[in-house]
Amino acid sequence: MIENLKFSFQSIWAHKMRSFLTMLGVIIGIASIIGIVSTIKGTNEQIMQNLIGAGNNNVTISLKQGDSDYWMDGGAPAGVSQVSDDQKERIRKLDNVADASFYLSRSYSDSVQAGNNTLDSAQMLGIDTHYLNTTGYVVYAGRPFTDVDYSGFHKVVLLDETASKVLFPDGDALGKIMTIKGEPYTVVGLVRKEQKYQPTYDSLQDYMTYAGQESGKVMLPDADWPISYNYDEPQNCVARAKRTEDMSQVGKEVQEIMNESVSSTGTDSTGDSAISYQAEDLLEKAKNKQQLAASTNNLLIWIASIALLVGGIGVMNIMLVSVTERTSEIGLKKALGARKKRILAQFLTESAVLTSMGGILGVVVGIILAEVISRSSGTPVAISIPSIFIGVGFSMAIGILFGLLPSIKAANLNPIDALRRE
Repeated sequence: MIENLKFSFQSIWAHKMRSFLTMLGVIIGIASIIGIVSTIKGTNEQIMQNLIGAGNNNVTISLKQGDSDYWMDGGAPAGVSQVSDDQKERIRKLDNVADASFYLSRSYSDSVQAGNNTLDSAQMLGIDTHYLNTTGYVVYAGRPFTDVDYSGFHKVVLLDETASKVLFPDGDALGKIMTIKGEPYTVVGLVRKEQKYQPTYDSLQDYMTYAGQESGKVMLPDADWPISYNYDEPQNCVARAKRTEDMSQVGKEVQEIMNESVSSTGTDSTGDSAISYQAEDLLEKAKNKQQLAASTNNLLIWIASIALLVGGIGVMNIMLVSVTERTSEIGLKKALGARKKRILAQFLTESAVLTSMGGILGVVVGIILAEVISRSSGTPVAISIPSIFIGVGFSMAIGILFGLLPSIKAANLNPIDALRRE
């Protein structure tokens, strides 16, 4: 084998330009596949991160009217009771649940002011003691809510960075008074996500999906919620799955437990549509978007594979030429006792080495191509290590496959005829 490798490199080096042109089809094919696969992987990771966030594995289970969020300002729905303490405890004890929080919300701010500053767009949240831990928020200034805040109905709030900058542009929010529907609240803490990420918007639908994650948030103890809003409002739930792959299952299990609080006649205040708790299956959304992106890219992979086929035919052609050029050499070796399998192995090795070198160069070009695509179009890419090994292995297989015919021809040459040929 070592001797065959030595002969292979000598032959390739002796015809450098011809060998490079032969490898070119393999280089282009492997580079195209590496570039496309890297783009697919990068796009899939971007989709997953956009929808699921920076690894928090949160699943939101909220009250829906049909397929839309229930509009709580229309009044508490008939036939929907509050989630009991027993149900909450059962949810937190589910095998795949790391923690769960139950909260009240408004998707927009209503009469939220601090002096002359008004918060026109923000999410209002009435949170329990589990909310910050479950959703990945940390208090970076001030303090979190205490048990006394809940039991004493203290009118205190936490603001995220967006809400704090709008209401208190001077940057001094702690201890200041703000109002919600005319009721004064004291800012006791400022919060932000422990792990931050920036969604990438590729469409209007992406913007509508992710924009709410970037709006300001005002958090108050859920015990204070009735002061500014309705009594006995049904709570939503956010559950943190232990693993990303458990998110769909967690959503289904939590949804099932929470729907025990909904009677079969659950309707809105006008009696129009059935109401139920539904999980937002972000993992399923991510998979659907990934499949849509992959279906197009898979077609591109097949097209790029044609270049590999063309490269393989080029290898077979040049190996046939090599057999013709080296007929006398083959005849001499056979006359000296070289067996068919030795001749076959020599030419197969040369063919495999030729395409393997093309595969390695193709991987290098493919990585460069992926970076060029990323910088020029803004498309995220992630180099796939398995695809690199597969690419090199595949190029070697092409060498063996397309080098088989020339190798068999060389092995079957009659030594007398071969020696007589000029």
